[in-house]
Amino acid sequence: MNEINLDEYKEFIHFGLTSQDINNTAVPVSIKDFLNKIYFPQLNELLNKLKQNVLEWKNIPMLAHTHGQPASPTRLGKEIAVFYDRIQQQLKQLKAIPNSAKFGGATGNFNAHVIAYPKTDWNKFADKFISELGLSRSQITTQIEHYDNLASQLDAIKRINTILIDLSRDMWTYISMNYFTQEIRKGEIGSSAMPHKVNPIDFENAEGNFGMANAHCEHLSAKLPVSRLQRDLTDSTVIRNVGVPFAHTIIALKSLMKGLDKIKVNIPAINYDLENNWVVVAEAIQTILRREGYANPYEALKELTRKNAKISSKDLTSFIKKLNVTTLSKKNCLQ
Repeated sequence: MNEINLDEYKEFIHFGLTSQDINNTAVPVSIKDFLNKIYFPQLNELLNKLKQNVLEWKNIPMLAHTHGQPASPTRLGKEIAVFYDRIQQQLKQLKAIPNSAKFGGATGNFNAHVIAYPKTDWNKFADKFISELGLSRSQITTQIEHYDNLASQLDAIKRINTILIDLSRDMWTYISMNYFTQEIRKGEIGSSAMPHKVNPIDFENAEGNFGMANAHCEHLSAKLPVSRLQRDLTDSTVIRNVGVPFAHTIIALKSLMKGLDKIKVNIPAINYDLENNWVVVAEAIQTILRREGYANPYEALKELTRKNAKISSKDLTSFIKKLNVTTLSKKNCLQ
């Protein structure tokens, strides 16, 4: 292979460029590759796991809890579907954000380029070059890319992480309520001090790392789009940390997956709570009574459910049978 003498081209390596024409293309390429090659596949793995759980648990009735107290029943699969749907919606928004780059010389105007080669269409040249990198060129800039789309990407990742913090905390709480048990792995220490315990450390690690990621995302998205006049260097020192929230996010995703792979539904515990909280069907009964024009149905159910510490199915059946409503309405209430 013949060697190429680059001496005659060396002055064109930095022709018309400022450092940001390099940084504002290299960094977006690395972020694009992270999203496509690492983040999206890892998040899709989690989504597939959640979808599997939704289908597997769709027919498992479960006592809901609002304000930390027993509430109208739900289904376990549906509650997981809430997180699945939320993530899907935010993921669509993230994927719609362009990976933006800047390429336009010292103050974004191609001044030196035009002076040297006035007949060249530099906008067309830059558009072609940036598109070949798989990026979208920001047309009107100062010396730096304005980072608005990068800020949007960071905010979108932060929103997804926040949803996953919510999921991690719910799974932690379900484990504390004994709705889930955790698979005991051979050689794994559940608690360093109490041998009987299997701590939900994977969900705790996930929550902690999502939180660290979000703290960095928040600062980066707030700081990067702000630059004095045509250029200051505050973005330069900050953007060097753009990989930090991405790393914490991946660690958190893997911890969350590990936790989800270890849990098993504890049907007896879920059923026990349902059987001992018949009071939660009061919402449905008073709604039927409202439909039938029954006087003050909310107050009637409130009097029944608040005066007794525990309401059994027998108590509710007796209450319904004494109501002055049609037989059909009573049958509806008893279903």
